[in-house]
Amino acid sequence: MPTKTLNIGLIGYGFMGRTHSNAYKRVNDFFDLEYRIKLKAVCGRNEERVKEFAEQWGYESTETDWRALIARDDIDAVDICTPNNFHKEIAIAAAEAGKMVLCEKPLAMDVAEGEEMVAAIEKAGVANTVWYNYRRVPAVTLAKQLIDEGRLGKIFHYRANFLQDWTIDAALPQGGEGLWRLDAAVAGSGVTGDLLAHCIDTALWLNGGIKDVSAMTETFVKEREHTLTGEMTPVTIDDACTFMGHFDNGSLGLFESTRYARGHKALYTLEINGEKASIKWDLHDLHRLEYFDHADDSIVRGWRSIHVTDGDQPYMDKWWVPGLQIGYEHTFVHQVADFVENVSKGEPTAPTFRDALETQKVCDAVLKSAATRQWETI
Repeated sequence: MPTKTLNIGLIGYGFMGRTHSNAYKRVNDFFDLEYRIKLKAVCGRNEERVKEFAEQWGYESTETDWRALIARDDIDAVDICTPNNFHKEIAIAAAEAGKMVLCEKPLAMDVAEGEEMVAAIEKAGVANTVWYNYRRVPAVTLAKQLIDEGRLGKIFHYRANFLQDWTIDAALPQGGEGLWRLDAAVAGSGVTGDLLAHCIDTALWLNGGIKDVSAMTETFVKEREHTLTGEMTPVTIDDACTFMGHFDNGSLGLFESTRYARGHKALYTLEINGEKASIKWDLHDLHRLEYFDHADDSIVRGWRSIHVTDGDQPYMDKWWVPGLQIGYEHTFVHQVADFVENVSKGEPTAPTFRDALETQKVCDAVLKSAATRQWETI
């Protein structure tokens, strides 16, 4: 049973604010932790809407200025669920105030911002993590286990893509509260920082560092109406990005992301080919890991589908009986559980700000390579 309380101050009440709040509310029901999560305060610029959010999710109080939330003595951890251009200022202020910091991905607008954030976090010595949640899909965590056990042998290829189709309509505006991801001044980049950042983080975790990249990007719709001004303005984000690169272990990487793949709402897939075995994973079938083992007898050799629901598979002993699967929202519960447990132990929770800075370095190199049409070393 919990013997201590961890007071959460959430900044932002959009999609990620909901997913994180759900995780905070569920974690103590399923995980045996030293701390009980308390939803102490939520902050948003619209007073009416933030109060509605607080009432729906069970936050004790509200703020309309993030600085006021950080200044409160009754806040232990600050969770940043804002657009990307606010991450740096809020994270640094929270760290300087001695708060634990959880930050949505990507870490920052660019590497320069990320380095400032890492320096502030490490100087303050506060617990921190960045919400690259796909590491904690049980099937992906199992993939990490198999790789670390050497079951794949030497890795030759890593492939990943993340495909969506929600920006194909040229009449879709850019900017503002709901469409800030289409505004480079707020998002920093398009699919590279939004979608490929997930692919890159998972790749660095599973397969090690990336040392160089060669990329191309495309912006298919060149102008869109801006929600805040009503004027047609240039679109400066990347609608699509493809890049290849070399990993430190000698394997080759191939990555693709787009918001123009008609028929795909959120298709994230990865495949890793090794000398002994290969694995595949698909977000649309997230509870399954596809596995090919060359050591199998030839008459039965082939791809097998591992249904990741048994209690001896990652995280699954905390949930239901074997055969019953979990979903997307549980990845956030797992990250909260790991974070809280590591706070108790005084250990870091990956990906830390420093870990996420490595992903930021790859993203920046990808965008620079696309602009210069040259290979970029990381």
